[in-house]
Amino acid sequence: MKYYHNMLETIGNTPLVRLSNFWQGNSLLLAKVEYFNPGASVKDRIGVSMIEAAEREGVLQPGQIIVEPTSGNTGIGLAIAATLKGYKLICTAADKISKEKVAMLEALGAKVILCPTDVPPDDERSYYKVAEKIRDEEGAFLPYQYFNPANPQTHYSTTAREIWEETDGKVTHFVAGMGTGGTISGCGKFFKEQDSSIKIVGVDPKGSVYSYYHKFRKMPPPEQIHQYLVDGIGEDMIPSTVWWEYIDEVVTVEDQDAFETVYEVARKEALFCGPSSGAALYVARKVAREAPDNSVVVVILPDSGERYLSKLNKEWMQSHGIDISFLEEDK
Repeated sequence: MKYYHNMLETIGNTPLVRLSNFWQGNSLLLAKVEYFNPGASVKDRIGVSMIEAAEREGVLQPGQIIVEPTSGNTGIGLAIAATLKGYKLICTAADKISKEKVAMLEALGAKVILCPTDVPPDDERSYYKVAEKIRDEEGAFLPYQYFNPANPQTHYSTTAREIWEETDGKVTHFVAGMGTGGTISGCGKFFKEQDSSIKIVGVDPKGSVYSYYHKFRKMPPPEQIHQYLVDGIGEDMIPSTVWWEYIDEVVTVEDQDAFETVYEVARKEALFCGPSSGAALYVARKVAREAPDNSVVVVILPDSGERYLSKLNKEWMQSHGIDISFLEEDK
């Protein structure tokens, strides 16, 4: 008989899919479709790895509470592992998190505490500080994906190696959204060790700090830091899980372009992804367009659009300033 012993064994080895309708140029554009993971996102990889690293190090004890600040996907990855390993989980999240993520976290048994989005990270009301308070007052274990070396190391050990094998070592450009920075850093380190000429390109929503910091190595002026609609990527601080030495370029993307690209790739490739995937795809096509002929561009698609149905609809987008005229163009 062939079967898995539990859902943790199904994490990884996600498909690499050619986007031949979305991009028809002389370079090859391939998408690593991470919503094939059991929790439907790339963060399943680090959920279990951070817990198992803590168990090995003896900093997580049986029955201990786990708490994590999350935009949702890491929380879900942690919830899957916590459920199967017997831990209770509390997730703190910014109040812009999608309803679907909250519902899934609660279905998996996690407690969700919503915190205001529009406060600085060091404000006691921020979802980072609320998580730290729970750690300090309740003795909970805080994996802290933004500072946990197991985060980028997981992508070094799994995601990057899968891509390297799947492309027969021919990848020339790698594109990934930057949230905690773990995916791009771990993969970037692996690819640069194989071939230093491989270009590593980060994707950052307008209003986040990463693009400016990459260019000037300092935080942007306060007026350039503001809210954006795309979930899961961008930051208002610099996590230690961003390994800048392996990142060649960081490209800023407008919310409008991210949301439009979600629908374009759904209609051209039957891939329905979340807005952060839309942002990454927008940049990946630009990279493919500018790359030499016969380049192999790989882009990470972090999660599924099903996780954002309360946002990926005409009413929500229009009420939040997205021009939805593109939805009528091909009718």
